[in-house]
Amino acid sequence: MSVLQMFLIALFIYLGSIGSIVGNTIGWYTLGRPLVASFVVGLIFGDVQDAMIVGIPLQVMYLGNVTPGGAVAWDLSYATYIGTTGALLFGQGMDATALIGVATVFAGIGGLVGQLVWNVTYALNIPLNRVAAKYAEAGDTKRMYVPNVVLGQTIGFIGRFVPAMLILGGMTAASTQADFASFIPPYITTCLTIFGGMMAALGMGILLSFLLKKKWYVVIFLAGFILVTYFKLSMMGCAVVATILAVTYYEVSAKPAQSEKEA
Repeated sequence: MSVLQMFLIALFIYLGSIGSIVGNTIGWYTLGRPLVASFVVGLIFGDVQDAMIVGIPLQVMYLGNVTPGGAVAWDLSYATYIGTTGALLFGQGMDATALIGVATVFAGIGGLVGQLVWNVTYALNIPLNRVAAKYAEAGDTKRMYVPNVVLGQTIGFIGRFVPAMLILGGMTAASTQADFASFIPPYITTCLTIFGGMMAALGMGILLSFLLKKKWYVVIFLAGFILVTYFKLSMMGCAVVATILAVTYYEVSAKPAQSEKEA
């Protein structure tokens, strides 16, 4: 991995965590999402296909990630950018399932580092409130941007960019070892594969717990699963079938109710 690639990935780790400069929608809610982050890493490495192979499961794994009261249990930006990078660096020659396992391990490392960095950054931003209060008491509104933008973003940038560069540098140094993949024992690869599958299943389970408001909704999920798995229907095909069934269900259930009201 070149220095330029390391720089770009570390920069996006920073941009994917902020709500200013690029905006909250583009930053935290777009560049910080696993699927988008994996796509960005794929573009940087010139290997979008393998990046998306790990990006989709990572997106599913972290669907249940929430930040109640600003408490960050897991840093999605760090986790996905580092996880996808690790998969592309160390997963060469592996099948898709093993590749996901490698990405999961590196995502865990990145997520934990990101969590620590996030909390440290929060702590370092506390004194800035006094600077802002000082300008506010003096009525100096023209310099209010100093603590809010200049100092705040400087702390955020250094706090995320520098650790990311250190991690990426260490990963690059390790990846230069001759035939690195051959040093990974088969049982490690098997464990990574199983762990990656379990995490994806957990993420899907969390998603379904939000979507399946009634027990019979499981039938709809199973119908889509059967169409894709056994009938080899594409996602677009499933969407068309679902639309037809939804319109039919609405017409059948809504018209009798409307007739009763008119009567």
